Amino acid sequence: MTDPALLGPATPPALSVMTWNVRRRLPLARRSSPDRWDRRRDAIRAVLQTERPTVLGVQEALPEQVEWIAASLGARWVGRGRDAGGGGEHCALFYDPDRLTLERWRQYALSDTPTVAGSRSWGNPWPRVFVVADFTDAATGAGFRVVNTHLDPLSGRSRRRSAELLRDVARGTWPPLGAPRPTLLMGDANAGVGSPAHRILTEALVDTWDAAGTRASPAWRTYSGFRPPRQGDRIDWLLATPEVEIDVAGINAARPGGVAPSDHEAVQAILRLPVRVGG
Repeated sequence: MTDPALLGPATPPALSVMTWNVRRRLPLARRSSPDRWDRRRDAIRAVLQTERPTVLGVQEALPEQVEWIAASLGARWVGRGRDAGGGGEHCALFYDPDRLTLERWRQYALSDTPTVAGSRSWGNPWPRVFVVADFTDAATGAGFRVVNTHLDPLSGRSRRRSAELLRDVARGTWPPLGAPRPTLLMGDANAGVGSPAHRILTEALVDTWDAAGTRASPAWRTYSGFRPPRQGDRIDWLLATPEVEIDVAGINAARPGGVAPSDHEAVQAILRLPVRVGG
């Protein structure tokens, strides 16, 4: 049985945007574990096919999971694994090719050498990355940028330094990306609202949950650990530059068929971008 949509598909000029840590597949999980991919992948598909986001950023996805999500949505995607050779967990960005035209995309390391794949600098034991993609909305002509990332769970220094780099990306002052444009930044931050990373990023961006005209859900804790939803802190964020209008925000705690799709809840927003004048 499919749960009703929380936000559902967006009608132009609005866009539906989602960020979701889908939890990496663990091949050795017990057969009875709620963490088993083969037990929860249909629940992920049910949520995605109900919500139909125009843009979706996922974290922790392994290649099999990336392909499952792309097939579930009929979406295209960009990104590669975080390891030096392109393997491992992905921060993949999915998009609706009927609505959006991909202009360009790149993946960078969150390190002192961001163009060196697999590089680490700030105390994080595993490589951390961000994927950045520039799009044009075929319905409105609006151009915009999307950044998807996953900050380190162990190193506060890494989260702060990562947030400083990403703040500059959002401001359009990071030279590799060129001129600024309306920007959405999403991901699993492994830190709560009010943390140093959140304060740094909200120097340049607004939190869509705070800025939304309407909230479609309670303020669910975004890390559930496969348990029933409860209210609490948001460690998964969907942020936007101030010129983006946020109509509705929500935290999706759906349990299709009683199954938790992931150990995180998806964070969503319906938003509108500035329309290009004279384009």
